Amino acid sequence: MARRTSDSRNRQYTQVMPVPQTPSSSEVSEEEIEPTYQWKSHLYNLQQEAPNPKRIVCLFPTDNKPAHYGREFHGAIAREEADHLLTQGGEGSYLVRESQRAPGSFTLGLRLNHSTKNFRLYYDGKHYVAEKHFDSLHDLVADGLITLYVEAKAADYIKSMESEPIYEKHSRYATIRDKRISNGAVLPTSGSKQVPIQDQVDARTAVLDNAVTSASYEKAHNFKMHTFKGLNWCEYCGNFMWGLIAQGVRCTDCGLSTHKQCSKRVPLDCTPDRRLIKRVYGVDLTTLVKAHGTTRSIVIDKCIEELETRGLDIEGLYRVPGMQDDMDLCRQRFDKDGANAKISAKDFPDINVISGALKMYLRQLPIPLVPFEMYDRFMMAAKIQDPTERLEATHNAMNELYNIKPAHYHTLKHLINHLNRVVQQKNVNKMSAENVGIVFGPTLLREANDQTIMDNLYLLQYQKKVVEIMVENPDIIFEK
Repeated sequence: MARRTSDSRNRQYTQVMPVPQTPSSSEVSEEEIEPTYQWKSHLYNLQQEAPNPKRIVCLFPTDNKPAHYGREFHGAIAREEADHLLTQGGEGSYLVRESQRAPGSFTLGLRLNHSTKNFRLYYDGKHYVAEKHFDSLHDLVADGLITLYVEAKAADYIKSMESEPIYEKHSRYATIRDKRISNGAVLPTSGSKQVPIQDQVDARTAVLDNAVTSASYEKAHNFKMHTFKGLNWCEYCGNFMWGLIAQGVRCTDCGLSTHKQCSKRVPLDCTPDRRLIKRVYGVDLTTLVKAHGTTRSIVIDKCIEELETRGLDIEGLYRVPGMQDDMDLCRQRFDKDGANAKISAKDFPDINVISGALKMYLRQLPIPLVPFEMYDRFMMAAKIQDPTERLEATHNAMNELYNIKPAHYHTLKHLINHLNRVVQQKNVNKMSAENVGIVFGPTLLREANDQTIMDNLYLLQYQKKVVEIMVENPDIIFEK
């Protein structure tokens, strides 16, 4: 296996290396971004020093050898015999033996740092001893030798490596974030020309305070374990990410790559890349608005514009369902084209398709428009008997929502103002505040845990009441 060549051993990674291209940096020119990172080479050098795997071949026939093991399998030999073979084999040598006390259980023995180490070995289509799964036993051993060697030689260094980060000084993400804030929140456009946000907003977004932009929204990174190809350095601490697979974590929304332990120190400054966000429906709302450079949901904005153009006087608006095939097509257009999705009367003559697509979007949000952590606050407010106190409690809960999830707040505000205009036409569309509450209550307010049918029936009246209060008093509820 070509794990480490002599050329790669001799390369010096103490040099200043170019910043990797930032996917989400289209709004900031390359000249404006900090030009270099100072990568730290200590852990890379240790990986290069780690011994290569050397299989101890069994010279005798073995009974009941599993098909997924090769000549490194020595049968049910004693631990002492395995240790003797590995000691003779030297650093990096390995073998597999069957347990004499527990037939059917297998142990991987390998030699490192002048001692023998034994691990319970498993196979489920891939080889593993812990979380990492490998296609071949050779790769498992190679990765294990690297990991054990590096972590033994640099235990104290690894424990403290995130204490001297390069992130705040050199991070492309921090640089882009600061540029947005200091330069009047310039948002990404489809072309290369940078257009200030004031020139991008249209009639649907003009009502917003133009000082508020999605660039100011805090968002946690969505880190997942990741296998990196080639040589990679942590973008938080600047140290090498050692191992053959699952060397660290990568944010699936913006591409930031760090050690697992360093990811816990990264600030809430994720700037999602639209090329990584493959769809619109079913995507976290804050992720979506930051990826598209908007203040609130593009689906809600565009559907409301269409509904208010040709649907406010339609009887049963939001109550009468549209055809499922058409709603699915509408969803597909948003997923493919985003804010450019075509949903006009020419494309979807039935306005109930548009209202159905809006409700489908809300139902598929992984975090509902009223987030899980705010559910109890709004429900408790709805249970207050005194109307004045109930309104004040709902207003206070909305202010808290503004502070913790501004994307949800601005989207909810736009939706509620729209529903207020729907209710103003109740004489023709037959949609009172109560009817709107029945339709939207369970969609806007969902508990994290599933409830029984009886629980749902009990909670429905308060979910409905929350929406009623908002729809009847938007000026008070959303007053800052």
